Amino acid sequence: MDLRPNTGEGMSLPDVPAGAIGVRKAVIVTHPRLATGSPVVADTMAALESCGFDVRLIDKIDPRPFGQPTPHVDDDTEIVVVLGGDGTILRAAELVKGTRVPVLGVNLGHVGFLAEFESFELEEAVRRIASRDYTIDERMIADMEVWIPGRDAPLRDWALNDITLEHTDRGSMIEVGIEVDGVAMSSFGCDGVIVSTPTGSTAYAFSAGGPVIWPGVEALELTPLAAHALFARPLIIGSKSTFGIEILDSSPSSSGGWICCDGRRQGRVPNGTRVIVRASDSHLRLARLEDVPFTRRLVTKFDLPVIGWREQSKRTAHARWNGAADDEATPGISATPDTREGA
Repeated sequence: MDLRPNTGEGMSLPDVPAGAIGVRKAVIVTHPRLATGSPVVADTMAALESCGFDVRLIDKIDPRPFGQPTPHVDDDTEIVVVLGGDGTILRAAELVKGTRVPVLGVNLGHVGFLAEFESFELEEAVRRIASRDYTIDERMIADMEVWIPGRDAPLRDWALNDITLEHTDRGSMIEVGIEVDGVAMSSFGCDGVIVSTPTGSTAYAFSAGGPVIWPGVEALELTPLAAHALFARPLIIGSKSTFGIEILDSSPSSSGGWICCDGRRQGRVPNGTRVIVRASDSHLRLARLEDVPFTRRLVTKFDLPVIGWREQSKRTAHARWNGAADDEATPGISATPDTREGA
């Protein structure tokens, strides 16, 4: 599971918190398993403390019920360092939503798409943090309103990666109607729909066949899941537009839907529920230490085959031909026996 690309555009210098003249505060967010079983966590705490930071360790962030506010770090926190994978970064995002505190990810997981450093680079990362030698890359966030029948006010939540609305009964589809800017566009039965940010376009939406959106594109993407329709294709809208999704009550067997934000805050919603998704006014601030283009991250993290199979076949055939030619030209090697005397 992006923001503006790391090419210098849209980048800014880190803020200096009001309390930074005195004690500098840092928060380390990690997984409980790593907090007790990995020396990396203890080493990072010790390194930050040796640089003058007051360090707080958080190794468990329980998901709040859908639509409920999440706890935040103190406003005078200088930085949140995440030791883990993308899932841990999504948990840390809950702590800084609505603040200007940046997040720096150090990958101890699998892909680590949002992470800036690998674990073996921790010493360099701490040095750069201590000297405030990093830039800020802002990531788009999606806000949502959920209007449930019979309620006068909506439930509100948000997502850094994606919002999913899926069927609750695995034996039947969910019927949804799709709107853009209040205009009905389509309706179909499906397993669900995903609304993702550019950050989330490389996550669940990518697995469902959605396109990759470059971080500098301020847009939202809607990707159907196993839609029973001929023309149910992913949709991309600009940051000024909104998606509307309604759970239609057209199937007597439908038991409503299940809504989830970033795989964390989730709950059941009944038929007739309307979901409105728009770009948020706030952004997640990622600390960047290297000026690496998004395309480079994409190729590296996904290990993309940048050489197609046709070109690869040509190169393989060419290498074999050259190898055979080299064998024929090597002194002392002959394709036919040499019968000359004294040879």
